[in-house]
Amino acid sequence: MKKLIFVRHGRAEEQSDEIPDFDRSLTDKGKIISAHMAGLLREKVEGPFIIATSPAFRAYETALIFARELEIDPGTVILNNDLYTGANIKTVAGILEDIDNKIDTVVFFGHNPAFTEIPDRLSREGCDFLPKSGLVCVSFKTDTWDGVVHGNGSIEYFLKPEKA
Repeated sequence: MKKLIFVRHGRAEEQSDEIPDFDRSLTDKGKIISAHMAGLLREKVEGPFIIATSPAFRAYETALIFARELEIDPGTVILNNDLYTGANIKTVAGILEDIDNKIDTVVFFGHNPAFTEIPDRLSREGCDFLPKSGLVCVSFKTDTWDGVVHGNGSIEYFLKPEKA
C-alpha cells in the first residue's frame, strides 16, 4: 500500500511589505500547533517514508518540526519549488517518479488551495478544506508509485488542529 500525506503549513506571520511572502515564518502558536500535529502523525505513520516540501520558509519550517518529531534527518527533506509556485497532481507525480518503491509513504508540506485540491482529486470520496497545520492521508492499494492514480485513493485519516 502506498500513502500520500498532505500537511498544510502552520500559522504564519501576517503578510507585510517588509517580509516577502516566501520568507514568512511560523508564529509561536504555529510552531506549537505544528509540533502537536507532528506528534499525532507519529502515532499513525509507519516508516520508512520521505518528506517533500515547498521551499517557502513557513512550509519548510513546518516540515522541519515534523522531521524532528518523526526522527527524520532534516538533510533528507526534499525541497521542491513547484510545491510553492503551482502544486498540482502532476507536481506530485513528478516527485513520486524519483522515489524508490521500497518507500511506502511520502509526506508533502505546502499551501492551499493546492493542498486541499490535490487530495480531493486523488481520493474517491473527496477531501474537506485543509486548515493550517491540518493533514490528510490518502492511501492507494498498490505496491508501486505508478499505481497512484487520480480518483483511486481513499482518505485514511484527516487530522485538524483543535480550535485554540
